[in-house]
Amino acid sequence: MSPYILKVASVTLAAAAIPVGLSIPAVFGDRQPHPTAMTVVLLSGSITYPTPGEFLKDGRPQANPRLKRQFNTPLEIMTYQVSAADYAACAAAGSCPPPQEMRTIPVSAPVTGVSYLDANAYARWYSDVTGDKWRLPSDEEWAFAAAERFAGEFEGVENDASNPARRWLTSYRAEVDLNRKPDPLPRSRGSFGMNSLGLADFSGNVWEWTSTCYIRTTLAPDGSGVASSVDNCGVHVLEGLHRAYMSNFVSDGKSGGCAVGTPPDNLGFRLVRDHRGWVNRVIGYLGIA
Repeated sequence: MSPYILKVASVTLAAAAIPVGLSIPAVFGDRQPHPTAMTVVLLSGSITYPTPGEFLKDGRPQANPRLKRQFNTPLEIMTYQVSAADYAACAAAGSCPPPQEMRTIPVSAPVTGVSYLDANAYARWYSDVTGDKWRLPSDEEWAFAAAERFAGEFEGVENDASNPARRWLTSYRAEVDLNRKPDPLPRSRGSFGMNSLGLADFSGNVWEWTSTCYIRTTLAPDGSGVASSVDNCGVHVLEGLHRAYMSNFVSDGKSGGCAVGTPPDNLGFRLVRDHRGWVNRVIGYLGIA
C-alpha cells in the first residue's frame, strides 16, 4: 500500500488508506450496519492547518495559528455525506426531527437543513441501529480526511492593527472570488468527485458539522502565548468551501450565525466510526506487523 503525500496551501498530509473497494462494515462489524455506510479507513498521518476559532491580541483580530497534529490511530470516515434517504429513516423511526429543507432534492443527495443537534441525534440512532459507535468528526479529523480539498480559514488575510475591518473585508473578497452561486441546490452523491483518499464531495456545496467547539482566544500582548481562552460549545465549527461557525440549533446557514463573510449554502454532515474494538482486526486483516 503506497502512502499518499499531499502538499497544499493549508495541509501537509501523509496517510495510508485502505483501498476504497474494501467493505469495512462486512469485514469488521460485529453486527451488520446500514448498507449505505461506505467508509474509508485512514491508517496514520499528520496534518498542519490553521486552528479554528477567533484569536485576538490587544482586542484586534489575528491570523489563526497553524497547528501540527499527528494521527497514530486509524480514522474510519464515511465516504459520502449522510443522504436525505438515510436521514429519513431516522426521522421515520422518531429518533430525528424532520430536516428543515423546503426544496425538493434527490433522495440520494446529502441531507440538508439539519442542525448540529439533528446530526448528533442521527449519530445516536445510527449507533443503536448498527451496534457500533458513530459520531461527528472533529475539525482536525475532517481536515485530515479532506486532504487537498481542505480550505479552513482564508489564507493571506490582512491584519492592519489600525483597521481590523480590513481583515474581514479581505476574507469577504476571498469568498466572492470563489464565484459560487448563491443557494445552490444539493446534488446527488458523488457530484463533486473524489479526493485523493477516495472520499467524496468534500468542499462541495454542503458544509459539514464537526464536533469542535468555537473558541475565542486572547493572546498575550508580548507574544509569549495565550492569555485566556473561552470555549463556546453552543457554537460549532462547520467545514466546506471555507470554515464557518454556527449555533447548534441553526439548520439554515443563511439564517445567521456565520462569523464573517458569506454564509454556507447548505448544512449537512458525515460520521466517523470509533476505532475501539476493531483496530486489531484491521491490522490483522492487512497483515501489518
